[in-house]
Amino acid sequence: MSIKSDRWIRRMAEQHNMIEPFEPGQVRRDDNGRRLVSYGTSSYGYDVRCADEFKIFTNINSAVVDPKHFDENSFVDFRGDTCIIPPNSFALARTIEYFRIPRDVLTICLGKSTYARCGIIVNVTPLEPEWEGHVTLEFSNTTPLPARIYANEGVAQFLFLQSDEPCEQSYADRAGKYMGQRGVTLPKA
Repeated sequence: MSIKSDRWIRRMAEQHNMIEPFEPGQVRRDDNGRRLVSYGTSSYGYDVRCADEFKIFTNINSAVVDPKHFDENSFVDFRGDTCIIPPNSFALARTIEYFRIPRDVLTICLGKSTYARCGIIVNVTPLEPEWEGHVTLEFSNTTPLPARIYANEGVAQFLFLQSDEPCEQSYADRAGKYMGQRGVTLPKA
């Protein structure tokens, strides 16, 4: 298994629609010259952007968090250019980018250091071979202060690991429950 470079990522995005929309370079400023948390192709990965739709965890209904019987009332829906995550809480969001992972590739999502240095942690999660969809991102605010996430800017980096042979059974073969997800997707039992 080998980690893939920027050239491989560009080729897979352009020839096989692996990432849509795709940014072939690294974007650090908007059209008006304002600084952004960077997104796009990096040396050995791709920095994804966060869309402007969020689900912010709340305990107003005194719900118990249960992955087998998840109560949608545990979240407040919010749409905007920034999202404030309450202290010691978390929020869900989704990537702007839609992914189509090849059968011989495993993709790993890691947080960006800009957010980690502020106490905002992105869940490390794999995208399995032949999975496709918008990636639901989990942001944990580990600080005792409110924390801000910026929509339409970089929030996590994806690394692509290619095997020397295709897997025997892919996510598509198993008809995985998160296949083709669009929008912010809550846990499914």
